[in-house]
Amino acid sequence: MSTPPALAPAPPPWPHCGHGADPGTDPVGCRGIHVPGRTACLAHLDDTDRDAYLTGLHPGADIDHRGTPFTRLLLQSLLQALHDPATQKCRFGEALFDRARFSGGARFDQAEFAGSAWFRAAEFSGPAAFGRVQFSRLSRFDQAQFSGDAVFSEVRFAGDAGFSGAQFTDGARFGGAQFAHGARFSGAQFSGVAVFDRVQFSSGAQFGGAQFSNAARFNETHVTGDAVFDRATFSGPAGFREARFAGHVAFAGARFVEMTRFGPVVCTGTVDLSGAVFEVPVTLEIAAREEVRCERTRWESTATLRLRYATVDLSHAVLLFPVAVTAHPAPFITDTGTAVDERLLQSLEDRVCVVSVRGVDAAHLMLTDTDLSDCLFAGAFHLDQLRLEGRCTFAPTPTGPRHSHHIWLCRWSPRRTLAEEHHWRAQASGQPATPLGQPCSPRYWRTGPHHPDHDQTPDPEDVAAIYRQLRKAFEDGKNEPGAADFYYGEMEMRRHDYTGTPPGERGLLWAYWLVSGYGLRASRALGWLVAAMAVTIVLIMGLGLPDSSPKQVASGAIPAGGGPVTLIVDKQDPELTLRLGDRFTGERLDQAFRVVLNSVVFRSSGQDLTTWGTYIEMVSRFTEPVLLALAILAMRSRIKR
Repeated sequence: MSTPPALAPAPPPWPHCGHGADPGTDPVGCRGIHVPGRTACLAHLDDTDRDAYLTGLHPGADIDHRGTPFTRLLLQSLLQALHDPATQKCRFGEALFDRARFSGGARFDQAEFAGSAWFRAAEFSGPAAFGRVQFSRLSRFDQAQFSGDAVFSEVRFAGDAGFSGAQFTDGARFGGAQFAHGARFSGAQFSGVAVFDRVQFSSGAQFGGAQFSNAARFNETHVTGDAVFDRATFSGPAGFREARFAGHVAFAGARFVEMTRFGPVVCTGTVDLSGAVFEVPVTLEIAAREEVRCERTRWESTATLRLRYATVDLSHAVLLFPVAVTAHPAPFITDTGTAVDERLLQSLEDRVCVVSVRGVDAAHLMLTDTDLSDCLFAGAFHLDQLRLEGRCTFAPTPTGPRHSHHIWLCRWSPRRTLAEEHHWRAQASGQPATPLGQPCSPRYWRTGPHHPDHDQTPDPEDVAAIYRQLRKAFEDGKNEPGAADFYYGEMEMRRHDYTGTPPGERGLLWAYWLVSGYGLRASRALGWLVAAMAVTIVLIMGLGLPDSSPKQVASGAIPAGGGPVTLIVDKQDPELTLRLGDRFTGERLDQAFRVVLNSVVFRSSGQDLTTWGTYIEMVSRFTEPVLLALAILAMRSRIKR
């Protein structure tokens, strides 16, 4: 099979010079645009015509040298022709250098471009110096190639600036530059060190798909608007120390090969790390007003996320090594020992909320001092190995009265609860959805993201499994009170599970809940104990105590001729014949109280009782010690460590 012939190079869309054209090798020749009134480009004009053209230029003149090859001397001649003696600077009007080729270095330092500046697909084979240049209007360097060091330090871009697809073979230095409008570096390739320290982007920055093969520095950069680094690749060290983003910043799908520290960063919007890949151990320090999104983020080594104010979403993140999410208690400290400026985040509540760990292998996750009130755990793996350190808070039960079957009952027992239980109870009770953007009232259960869709709301069996695993995590962390609350939640879900829990077991759970709150509510068990003792005292006084203590009677016969005497000692059965009103006296109350008090500690009082009283005491000696034991168990679960 023969190889198809290569396509001939296409000529540019402007009248071009054609110098050096060769039908065999280069049918187009020089691609430089004709100098006005001439048939050659500036590089191939004869000396007389070139001098005449340059003499006719003045500071601020419009020029068009697309495709023209510039040597260092030729560029210097052009710049000298545009030099303004009053400002000692070179001034351009409209400047077109698309596809121009600059060899031996191009120095535009301190030049002023009053009109648009076009350098699309331009080639700089040596150093390109644009230090302190002022671009008053549009400036475009898309697809430009910089083979030497490219310096844009302290440049002022008053209009849109475009570097999309540009290639920087050596260093790219934009330190101190100011972009008043959009800045686009999408798809740009930085083979050398890329420096954007102290750059100000006033209308956002686009670095989507950019490739940084060496170090990339964005230290003290300030972006107003959205900053986009989606699918960017940072193959070398990357620095964002003290960067500030007055908007959203996105690193979705970005790859960090050697970055060991990110931040400290201050962001008034969302920091999106979804789908990003971190290949080496890294520490991220982020203070964000809204969300730090880590959906499907891949951590291929250890990582520590030190956060302030932010809401964190870890849905389906891939954790190959331990990852810690920590709420930082104070402003971050810079390398110079000063606190990071957080004025952009004034009036925010100083807490870090984790809203989802769905799909995460929690065996590698540690959460410290975080708010888990709205955290979704459904779908996570190895929750029993999740480490919860410091003060991790969960959603409380509603503070309003408990409403069931159109009857207002007592208040909900205070305890730590999961967001999934809130969502199920809100859905099961028919609670209306919370209006978007408004916080949920603490008097009600919190509605879920899919409320009131029953199919997308976890059922009691699923929530019970989550409680069971997290209870073990609390137990392994020696947090018995926390484990007790999650045991209570597990029992609650089993009690309300009409599909996975058999009816008989549900009945036992109802009784266990009613009597002692699953052995965790001492007040409830003590209340039932006091009630049982009171009922028992009343029953003993009314049915159990006889009229008086029966006396023993000894009877026998004395043989006529003498000999041993046989006596038979007998005791009458206790009888109760008193009128009902005479049975409830202070003396009988004291006797009944002693009987009941001995029954509580599983002892017999020795008091003579009627047949009814004997059976009442037997029941009391079984139930009341059990209630006392449940109360002691509940108190122990709250104080054990």
